[in-house]
Amino acid sequence: RAGARYRARVGRENAEIADKLIQLTYNQRNWGFGLCFLYLRNVKGYRWNHKRVYRIYRELELNLRIKPRKRIVREKPEPLAVPEATNQCWSMDFMHDQLADGRSFRVFNLIDDFNREALSMEIDFSLPAERVVRALDQVIEWRGKPQAIRSDNGPEFISAKLTGWAEKQGIRLEYIQPGNPQQNAYVERYNRTVRYDWLGHSQPYHLIDSPRFGASDAPTVYETRGDSKL
Repeated sequence: RAGARYRARVGRENAEIADKLIQLTYNQRNWGFGLCFLYLRNVKGYRWNHKRVYRIYRELELNLRIKPRKRIVREKPEPLAVPEATNQCWSMDFMHDQLADGRSFRVFNLIDDFNREALSMEIDFSLPAERVVRALDQVIEWRGKPQAIRSDNGPEFISAKLTGWAEKQGIRLEYIQPGNPQQNAYVERYNRTVRYDWLGHSQPYHLIDSPRFGASDAPTVYETRGDSKL
């Protein structure tokens, strides 16, 4: 008895699909399945079913490896402490600005966190750690020692000169977390007042040249805004 058995004629087409996919992914290494299929369908004119092409694509293990995103672990910022009396905590910070002739200068600001009072301001083209220590000593002479001084992690503030001085004076240095200037918001707010209400309207040539410039010459506008919200 003679008989005939049907043989699916897909093997040759599957091989052709596989060959086309391998060529595409080799020449276009950034193409995923979607671009490969659209190219075969719309550019080359093949009418293969997308499910069939995708099955062969998966069997060939041509899937693009998706690089997982690295999760950034962010430290929880510490809340800003609110002092209950003067000399509990001072804050200090540097500002940078430029004169009309192009020369850059620095401003060292020191305030009391309790009432936002400006205690010292030093202006010069260079303010190393020695000048910071000298300014702190001058304020302590008439105001007394603070329990702590808050600052960022600038080179002058973490220097051996300043840390040694603080240890000798029995003053605790509190450094804010890197990249979190809001933890030093009291003096940052004062810096803003100095920059926009004072430096923005004048050029402090005479103040840089004057060795007797101090906190009494600082802008008084901040005293009227000391109780404003940061």
